[in-house]
Amino acid sequence: MADDEDINLSELPDDELVQQMMDDLYDGLKEEIEEATQILLDRGWTPYNVLTKALVEGMRIVGEDFRDGILFVPEVLMSANAMKAGMAILRPLLAETGAPKLGTMVIGTVKGDIHDIGKNLVGMMMEGAGFEVIDLGINNPVENYLEAIEEHKPDIVGMSALLTTTMPYMKVVIDTMKEKGIRDDFIVLVGGAPLNEEFGQAVGADAYCRDAAVTVETAKSLMARRHNRKPAS
Repeated sequence: MADDEDINLSELPDDELVQQMMDDLYDGLKEEIEEATQILLDRGWTPYNVLTKALVEGMRIVGEDFRDGILFVPEVLMSANAMKAGMAILRPLLAETGAPKLGTMVIGTVKGDIHDIGKNLVGMMMEGAGFEVIDLGINNPVENYLEAIEEHKPDIVGMSALLTTTMPYMKVVIDTMKEKGIRDDFIVLVGGAPLNEEFGQAVGADAYCRDAAVTVETAKSLMARRHNRKPAS
């Protein structure tokens, strides 16, 4: 927004500053997000409230407009980058305060595939929604997933592929999880341009997610269902 240059963020009352942060996040303005995040912390906001009330809420709007075709990948990447800048300030503070998180996700592009824009977008959007994300990067053999599962005990395992030749490797990972008797302990989400719902079902995933916004919605929904299913102790 052209007239944003005239706004002195430190002079805005809290509610207007939060609204401005959402606008700046939408526009992918990294430095403004860093400044506003620091201002709210200096005013005594908890890191968790800054995250959920300003950043997560702002990214929710970005996610919805991405899903509805109003925003496109380059714009969403700019928003996610701005979100990341705010998160860089908040993450160590959140760790100190033990703030609640929605869950943990391990995500990576499967063996033989070096495409990562979609995966990176999912990771940033999931983090923006309040999940802890462990990103394994690209070209991951099944061993990488198993090691990450063992180390991080995630709620969700996410796999991405952009090549039709690497898609079948998702089944290798899921079948190996079944062999080890751990498949049902995790929510498994798959995504990538050549995939579809039928493929997701065929390889034994819990869901196929067509984009980052859908991934966040699906993850939240499956996590809620999972918690509801857990027997009372």
